[in-house]
Amino acid sequence: MNLSIRLPAASGTLETYLVRGVPLEVKPPVREFNRIAYSAAHVVADPLRAGELNAAPAIDWDRTIAYRRYLLQQGLGIAEAMDTAQRGMGLPWSTALELITRSIEGTRDIAGAAIASGCGTDHITPASVTNCDQVIRAYAEQLEAVQRVGGRVILMASRALAKVARSPDDYRRVYREVLAMCDRPVILHWLGDMFDPELAGYWGASGFPDAAEVCLDIIEANAAKVDGIKISLLDEQKEITFRRRLPQNVKMYTGDDFNYPALIAGDGTHFSHALLGIFDAIAPAASQALAAFSAGDVETYNRLLGPTVPLSRHIFRAPTQYYKTGVVFLAYLNGFQDHFFMPGGHHGMRPPAYLADVFRLADEARLLRDPGDALARIRRVMAPLGCGD
Repeated sequence: MNLSIRLPAASGTLETYLVRGVPLEVKPPVREFNRIAYSAAHVVADPLRAGELNAAPAIDWDRTIAYRRYLLQQGLGIAEAMDTAQRGMGLPWSTALELITRSIEGTRDIAGAAIASGCGTDHITPASVTNCDQVIRAYAEQLEAVQRVGGRVILMASRALAKVARSPDDYRRVYREVLAMCDRPVILHWLGDMFDPELAGYWGASGFPDAAEVCLDIIEANAAKVDGIKISLLDEQKEITFRRRLPQNVKMYTGDDFNYPALIAGDGTHFSHALLGIFDAIAPAASQALAAFSAGDVETYNRLLGPTVPLSRHIFRAPTQYYKTGVVFLAYLNGFQDHFFMPGGHHGMRPPAYLADVFRLADEARLLRDPGDALARIRRVMAPLGCGD
């Protein structure tokens, strides 16, 4: 079989690439991880039922739940209905709640399945909100719905709160009142504006040091209601600085898709658990690396995760909010879906050279589970550009 292909490069030319990776075997973990690891999972669209841009998204529920089972069976938890599932970028609250419910119901037979679900305020538009009371009521509506179906909560950052809050005290009040409604400790979510520009100035502060002080103050004042916090700022030092100051029983969940291997491994005193969008794309490497690390085999941990970092940094490159395109493209290459189509047209948000590099870097990280099939799939996508043998 000819495993070479001419692919677009950043230079604007076509370059020949020879597939050389040996795929990692997909298998359940050999031991329990010593880090909690959630994968934020994507949704599989149903292009035959898709409507126009403002229509409710058409989801292929069978493929979507099957992918979650694939992740869970490798020992990874699911962070459901989050940014990776296009929450707020094609996935409205009504569909998100259906996704949360179907995920919980569709994985009950998997022993130890861990699912935490995003709870936010995205069913109201920021433009319609004028005060914090409306934000609190919006959080309460989603919180009650998620808790009613038995879901554990990830308290997502709120675009509406970012719009109406006038000071850090507004954040303190909203989080205090919302956390008081939670039936068990939740994971807070600090999503940087590189992921969502509408969250700029979150916590009522423009710079990281002041924002961190407000966030830590909220955590300390409500520590009994906070299991941990996910930070997605793509800045290793900021996360390290922040996690050193967390109360003893509050966990750090890294959302840093650039620096996750070192953050998860830790510095001997502090470490981060994981709640990562990239784990959707690199599940076999993540699972086997975490199992090795739990056995004290740091060399294998680094050998497996090291090659995934260039892939992750590429997938999450600016404009970062379109990383979902790379995640879904890799799922298509690996045969988890028969098409490369996304809700809201997001399959068109990255250029062909970006997609070609997803293919190359996934191959180098041993993450093309059937290289021959992946080659045939990328040929179909790239054929109009004159790409081929």
